[in-house]
Amino acid sequence: MSKTPHQLTAVVFDWAGTVLDFGSCAPMGAFVRLFEKYGITLTIDEARGPMGMAKWDHIKALGTLPGVAAQWQARYGKPFVDADVDALYEVFTPMNAAVVADFADFIPGAIDVVNSLRARGLKIGSTTGYNRPIMDIVTPIAAAGGYVPDNLVCAGDLASGRPSPLMMYRCFADLGVWPPSTVVKVDDTGVGIEEGLNAGTWTVGLSVSGNAVGLSLAEWTALDIEQQGQLRNAATEKLRTSGAHYVIDSVADLLPVLADIEGRLHKGELPSGGVR
Repeated sequence: MSKTPHQLTAVVFDWAGTVLDFGSCAPMGAFVRLFEKYGITLTIDEARGPMGMAKWDHIKALGTLPGVAAQWQARYGKPFVDADVDALYEVFTPMNAAVVADFADFIPGAIDVVNSLRARGLKIGSTTGYNRPIMDIVTPIAAAGGYVPDNLVCAGDLASGRPSPLMMYRCFADLGVWPPSTVVKVDDTGVGIEEGLNAGTWTVGLSVSGNAVGLSLAEWTALDIEQQGQLRNAATEKLRTSGAHYVIDSVADLLPVLADIEGRLHKGELPSGGVR
């Protein structure tokens, strides 16, 4: 049955930090070890900065950080250039692939939410900053746990990744959904939120479960209420600054947000920019 423009047609999820890998922890050690292999010191906070980008773009962004660029110039006697990004990327992919299965636990509530959306007739799309070789490891693990989205668009599939809207446009075509105002993008990173905004969709940022806090579930639950509140507030502000229409702790809190969005659609509102 076709949907009216006043009803949602699809929800497009990111992967790490959104549906699985609480804290988006899998890539971090790999980025640090990658640069360490080349004699460059990189902190976890620095490694997390460009999270959500395609991994090639992420490596380039790290290499252009002033401290990293200075180390590279001092060690190799030349600036960090695209050929260096190519070389590091070839090393990074197997490093990340080797650990990604260790961080593939679902975020609590994710499967229940997806099943609820399917029961309502919504399509489930997905985009990711991971490339195909890495997702070839992740997707069978997710499928075994009951998560098989209706499509998958990876970094490198298209001419440009996040924050461009191209991966979202592919989702529209794959899923057969439109207009963009009937689609919701759910992501834990700023560039993932911008990806949705640039495509004209509603956007929901995830503060606690994702990159902005960057703690595993065990590390998060070990904090006291005050510590959690401080980290949540800082993460929420980052996502709001990126333009997220809504910010929630994790995907487990998504259903009331979708109900609110549908209420706004019925009033004729469109997702023209971050407003909440």
